[in-house]
Amino acid sequence: MAAVPDQNPLPDGNELATELRPFVGPARVEGLTRLSGGASKETWSFDAVGADGMRTPLILRRDPPGRPSEPGAIDREAAAISLAHDAGLPVPQMLLCSDGPGLGTAGMIMRRVEGETIARRILRDEQFAPARRTLVGQLGHFAARLHALAAPEFFAQPDPLAGLREQLDSFGRPSEVFELALTELSRSQPPPREPALVHGDFRLGNLIVGPEGLRAVLDWELTHVGNPAEDLGWLCVKAWRFGARPPVAGLGSREELLAEYRAADGADISLDELRWWEILGTLRWGVICLTQASAHLSGAHRSVELAAIGRRVCEQEWDLLLLLQPEAAAKAAERRPRLTGAAASAPAPHGRPTASELLEAVREYLLGSVMPATSGQVAFHGRVAANALAIVARELELGPFPVDAGLADTVAARLAVANPKYFGTLPPA
Repeated sequence: MAAVPDQNPLPDGNELATELRPFVGPARVEGLTRLSGGASKETWSFDAVGADGMRTPLILRRDPPGRPSEPGAIDREAAAISLAHDAGLPVPQMLLCSDGPGLGTAGMIMRRVEGETIARRILRDEQFAPARRTLVGQLGHFAARLHALAAPEFFAQPDPLAGLREQLDSFGRPSEVFELALTELSRSQPPPREPALVHGDFRLGNLIVGPEGLRAVLDWELTHVGNPAEDLGWLCVKAWRFGARPPVAGLGSREELLAEYRAADGADISLDELRWWEILGTLRWGVICLTQASAHLSGAHRSVELAAIGRRVCEQEWDLLLLLQPEAAAKAAERRPRLTGAAASAPAPHGRPTASELLEAVREYLLGSVMPATSGQVAFHGRVAANALAIVARELELGPFPVDAGLADTVAARLAVANPKYFGTLPPA
């Protein structure tokens, strides 16, 4: 994770030192730095330095000031991490969980685990080549051991399919593809399994990886009791392959994952069952995109990042079509509009620069001046804004799309506008 400019009050170093005294002794806090990553929690890195100069590297995760999580959420997350750590699973060691004033808001402090969290580096950098050969097996074994743990009684046990139906109804059923997926999921739902403790967000991006492989599993805020196949299906969702082709986190095959899971005494989950949960996970991510865009559109949390996420809904629609109607998707991909988003000098009813020429000028400013002069979250949002302008430019180039176009062709056109590179991440046959 990278450092980002602080937009909220810093945690008080003296208060942190007081909270930590029972665990690390008298110490001062140094190097308090906010890290990127995580839309719902703040993550801070710092060292507790003892009187003898010994450093204890630590991480603080807390609710953003003014945006508390639901009651009990921090307690559930801390309890799950502690359970996993006590069972010998690779997770950070929990030191304290508090909703008092010492952390500024409800949060937890853990020992810091060094390593890489950025998925694209894990999937591409040469130093992680050995890890890529072992991660699927390590993740299968981790999941099996996690699912064998007894969950605390206060953990929720949601119905994921009913929850998605309720959320989509609240949006007015905005996607025909999502409705198609819900129909398929309702029709082919596998028999229930013995409920287990599941992570809830088990994927690349929530892992710390070293050259040798898995070092820690992070971000347990969605942990709950549910079907153990849920974690495995989420790991296979195409969004978490980050452009790589292998279906399990861009690293390996579904067969390998299930074999490694069974070898660690996990349940005997079939490929059909895994596919059901992969479809549900893809739909779930699409609904999350809708929810995040709604937070911007409603005015609850205005953000260029959340606004741009709204145009990622078509990526999940496309991924669902690849799972549900692969032949129709393949034909639509061949027929899709080829758009460049290049600036056009005409028509110019309001004079020049034209709308597309103005978009090009602002994009050049963001990419050429704003991003090189900034870092962290500001630079990231500059890139997001530039990408949003590129979407508008391609939409202007495409113009109105036929209202009577087929479902797959309509989604392909939306994707050609929102993210044409996504067609290059088709899964293997």
